Amino acid sequence: MRRKNISDYQAFIAVAREQSFTKAAAQLGVSQSALSYTVRTLEAHLGLRLLTRTTRSVAVTEAGERLLMRIGPHFDGIEQEIAAISGLRDKPAGLVRITAVEHAAETLLWPKLAPLLRNYPDINIEILSDYGRKDIVAERFDAGVRLGEQVDKDMISMPLAADSHFAVVGAPAYFTDKNRPLTPHDLSAHSCIRLRLPTHGGVYSWQFYQHGNEISVRVEGRATFNTLRMMRQAALDGLGLAYLPLNEVEPMLNDGHLVQVLADWCPPRPAYHLYYPSRRQHSPAFMLVLEALRYRR
Repeated sequence: MRRKNISDYQAFIAVAREQSFTKAAAQLGVSQSALSYTVRTLEAHLGLRLLTRTTRSVAVTEAGERLLMRIGPHFDGIEQEIAAISGLRDKPAGLVRITAVEHAAETLLWPKLAPLLRNYPDINIEILSDYGRKDIVAERFDAGVRLGEQVDKDMISMPLAADSHFAVVGAPAYFTDKNRPLTPHDLSAHSCIRLRLPTHGGVYSWQFYQHGNEISVRVEGRATFNTLRMMRQAALDGLGLAYLPLNEVEPMLNDGHLVQVLADWCPPRPAYHLYYPSRRQHSPAFMLVLEALRYRR
């Protein structure tokens, strides 16, 4: 590899991973036209087409996929080592990227990481809300947050809170002319407020457990949102039943603005866990984030 071409390969890796010249250009801090020229120059140098471009998308060719798989991890290793070395300065520094579901990001991560940012001005935090099961290594996240039951076994994980509770709730006015459901199967007679997963587009199925039995219910309803806060507001407005984390609705249950049903079908679930690869040199900045998020009973 000629030295002057190293940045060309970095440009290709960014476009291939983002599958977008626009996103890759923003990540690299260059113009989209300059990035496109750099990749075309690399393709001409290699005599191979690495990317297939259309007006709407960018896809990696077979040759591009092979190149990405071979050189991508090496560039990642270089960046990790540079980050680790920079962490040897007097003040920890660098970027820590975390993928988490919206609820965990708002209630568990940010309240603990905001003070960290105030105390360490050279540390940067990026939290991306996503309901999918990310490959955090391939997508270059330092860590992810999911319910404990969803964490891959080859990851190091630690709980961020006590076991989580979910609740099916509705406004008292909603039950004026409707019977309260006694089992999850009764939900077919109710209007349910649904969650459309922002990154996947599918509608979330409600999960219930009792005496070792698990039931997944695909509910129907007139209102669908992609944020928990909008779902909670729709429930408060009497438009149907919502399935939400208990701590999101507990104040409304206490003051009578919402009523919980199917409580015996909603036992505690494994807590949110932060997980990260075991085979990686972690920077001092990441270790500070880890310590800030550690759950203390």
